[in-house]
Amino acid sequence: MFVSVLDSRIFRNTFGTQAIRDIFSDEAYVKNLIEVEAALARAESKTGVIPAEVGPSLTKSLARVQIDFGRLARETDVVGYPVLPLIRQLAEQSPTDTAKYIHWGATTQDIMDNAVMLQIRSGIRLVRQEMLQFVRCLADLAKQHRDTPMAGRTHLQHALPVTFGYKCAVYLFPFLQHIDRLKNVEQNNLLVQFGGAAGTLASLGRNPQTGLRVRAALARELDLLEPPITWHVARDTIAEILNLLALIGGSLGKIAYDLIIMSSNEFGEVSEPFVPHRGASSTMPQKRNPISSEIILAASKLLREKASLGLDAMVADFERQSGPWHLEWAAVPDAFTIAVGALHQANFALGGLVVNKDAMLRNLLSSKGLVVGEAVMMGLAPHIGRGEAHDVVYDACKTAIESDKALFDVLAANNDIISKVSADELNGFCDPLNYLGASQLQVDEVTKLAAQYVAT
Repeated sequence: MFVSVLDSRIFRNTFGTQAIRDIFSDEAYVKNLIEVEAALARAESKTGVIPAEVGPSLTKSLARVQIDFGRLARETDVVGYPVLPLIRQLAEQSPTDTAKYIHWGATTQDIMDNAVMLQIRSGIRLVRQEMLQFVRCLADLAKQHRDTPMAGRTHLQHALPVTFGYKCAVYLFPFLQHIDRLKNVEQNNLLVQFGGAAGTLASLGRNPQTGLRVRAALARELDLLEPPITWHVARDTIAEILNLLALIGGSLGKIAYDLIIMSSNEFGEVSEPFVPHRGASSTMPQKRNPISSEIILAASKLLREKASLGLDAMVADFERQSGPWHLEWAAVPDAFTIAVGALHQANFALGGLVVNKDAMLRNLLSSKGLVVGEAVMMGLAPHIGRGEAHDVVYDACKTAIESDKALFDVLAANNDIISKVSADELNGFCDPLNYLGASQLQVDEVTKLAAQYVAT
């Protein structure tokens, strides 16, 4: 039985992918725990803490062990952590002369934190892979629709003309920053954990340098970063990773929210790729709901919840927390699964997005020139002053709305305006296509930048 949408046989591909679930599966986690124990033995052999031959020997024997997951689960229920029950099985299947060195000088959290770091590293690689694909999707849309005019909206009302390519470039830029943030996490947050019972490394002998040498060697064995001090109760690195995933979710959520509104019948500007029966209603045959966008929006909210758990886990007591750490056990796998699932949905939705350029233009023109009220004001300002121009155009817009007339017709009937500018000049002010500002140039800048990310 499954109680989570992330593992449900029905919903598992809605909020995740098989690739990310494979990284955070029980089998993968236990494999990482075993790899950490083997790496620790190698590190201690190389630093002279245990006999030189033990590390290679244990590495070979641990690679062949067969784990009884039923037994591991039962004993974990009793102990509260899986490491001691796992060590029992590892020791039983290893030569007696080397089995006694398994877990030498370590504590449970050392092993579990390192296993999670290995999972996080693999998860980050998958997030980057999905994100680079998404960058390509958005860059293609931005370039393709660089000059596709549409209404820019503020407070859900027409504001100024923009292009759809400009919207896509606005969507795109945060993901370039997210890629940089992922790189920063890899360079600073993937820390090896090794400190023993209270983080002091006292279990490795009277020479205080011994433990530090083992930690450095373990970092090399696992290809993780060596910290200057044990971080058992300093959980900011994990919290930062969870918050980065939430940031990615927030950027995805903004796009999804836009697409949901833009795909409504009243707008009709975009629609998700057509797949027979996708988004279908059980009672309304005409429905084609924006399913991927809805899933992404929900995922963005779930990711914020997981980030909050990570922040809560930072508040730990003394040298070994009495509970907050457990929050990460739930938050980290869930957050990575949800983030990758949301990116996967976004790649589907944006990769085949149907863009209705005619509807965009029709909607842009539907307000009969009101969308360029600012353009008219700025055009008149050199002739009558900005303040007066604002008041004149404000009154003209009010009249146009109340009389259901085009803004140009109202302005052209005003002798005070016509005496200052020609009809052709006024008509130019009222043409939305003449008031796109630097939107297209900004598209060029962002897509040029995106090409550098994709190339690397």
